[in-house]
Amino acid sequence: MNIPNLVNIIFGMKVRQARLEADLSLTEFAAQADLSPSYMTEIEKGRKYPKADKIMKMGQVLGKDYDDMVSIKLAPSLSYLETLLSSPLLHHFPFEEFELDISDLIGLFTRAPDKASALLHTILEIGRQYDMKEEHFLRAALRSYQEIHENYFHDLEEAATEFVKKYKLESELPISLGSLKTIISNEFGYELDDTTLTQYDILSGNRSIFIEGTQPKLLLNSALHPRQIKFLLARELGYQFLGIKSRAYVSPPDKVDSFNQVLNDFKASYFAGALMMPRGQILGDLQEFFQLTTWSPYRLLNMLEKYDITPEMLLYRFSELTPQFFGLKLHYLRFQNEAATYQLVKQLNMNNLPLSHGISLGEHHCRRWLAIRLLKDMEANGAGDTASNTPLIGAQISEFLESHERFLSFGFARPLALLPNEGSSIVVGFRIDSDLRNTVNFVQDPSLPVVIINETCERCPLVGDQCTVRAAPATILEAETFKTEQKIALKQLMAQLQG
Repeated sequence: MNIPNLVNIIFGMKVRQARLEADLSLTEFAAQADLSPSYMTEIEKGRKYPKADKIMKMGQVLGKDYDDMVSIKLAPSLSYLETLLSSPLLHHFPFEEFELDISDLIGLFTRAPDKASALLHTILEIGRQYDMKEEHFLRAALRSYQEIHENYFHDLEEAATEFVKKYKLESELPISLGSLKTIISNEFGYELDDTTLTQYDILSGNRSIFIEGTQPKLLLNSALHPRQIKFLLARELGYQFLGIKSRAYVSPPDKVDSFNQVLNDFKASYFAGALMMPRGQILGDLQEFFQLTTWSPYRLLNMLEKYDITPEMLLYRFSELTPQFFGLKLHYLRFQNEAATYQLVKQLNMNNLPLSHGISLGEHHCRRWLAIRLLKDMEANGAGDTASNTPLIGAQISEFLESHERFLSFGFARPLALLPNEGSSIVVGFRIDSDLRNTVNFVQDPSLPVVIINETCERCPLVGDQCTVRAAPATILEAETFKTEQKIALKQLMAQLQG
């Protein structure tokens, strides 16, 4: 995306602001400055920078001297606006993906620059307080991009189908690790290395490292399960087959340079999932699964075996296909735990799930959420077999305490391959409404437990035996209750004194 440079942007903002202060319409100002309205529009949007004689003429009309016109310094009250305009974030943010233009943003700023600067100051302070970095904004932008597209991308589905046909993989299900190794080595010239990473303890948490060169090299962590290695190879084939250049070289990424990198990494991963779980076959399995009248965890386990994939891959594939082909909204949540600490590490929220909003303040997720319950069960019972890659599986009807909204949730938990002392849980949830009841028959299964859940322990009113898994007292709720009582008492006091 072509972003106007900072000098052009600031000049355009200053001209627009001065014109508005002079109470001149763009057409009136253009006529007095002997310029066309279209050229003036380009100037104010930061796309054009006029020559010196034109700047002098514009200054005469506005009552400004030349030095004032060309100065790139903004008033102190606009310093945070200047900070944003010069920020890499502005240049990396994918305005075009959201059908926006940078000039639209500039127009908003110049209508009320003092207020815009104050707002940006607030946002920057919040970001600093919670240590939010550029990559957090870019990943949030990616999630929004996925959600507005319902996480379904037809062009990537078609690319995976084309790949299967080109390399004659139609009859191979699951696609074997050997086939992927042969294609990436023979067709794309890769050297695969599964020994080097194990020689560096400090790199033991990396899944793979890509090294460019005449012969590209992919370093693979041999501690991973073969199913995970397959995904890494399929994703690498995605980079090559899709012609992707801007990408992460390390998995998980060690840095984020741009939104293009984040988006391209997502595209390669999407391609990998579509390659390993072809759309036609997995849709048939989903149809049969949803038609069951009783909840059957074995159907999900059978899908893991059929496609030779991990639980993360399977449920994420659900998130790509069920909104598009079954009309069902869902959320996808992935938690990790270490020493009874539960962190939400990945989410996709397409059904307005009221996710816990106070976690950045150190609050505790409700321990009744299925994703956390599965991790707790795995910790308590030693379930989830690292060697055989057999996960713990569960399901429940989750009902929010106050809204009474219900969600059908099911998912898996298992130890992490590279961090066996830590666990990972993956859950998808569907809002229970008429569409779901008409599509997913087993939602009526009486064996599914109904579990009352909330957002965080700190905001939950359940006391004593009402909740035996509380991880923290309801400090936020108590503070809010106290404030409410204060307001009521103040209102009563004022009414008495006024009477």
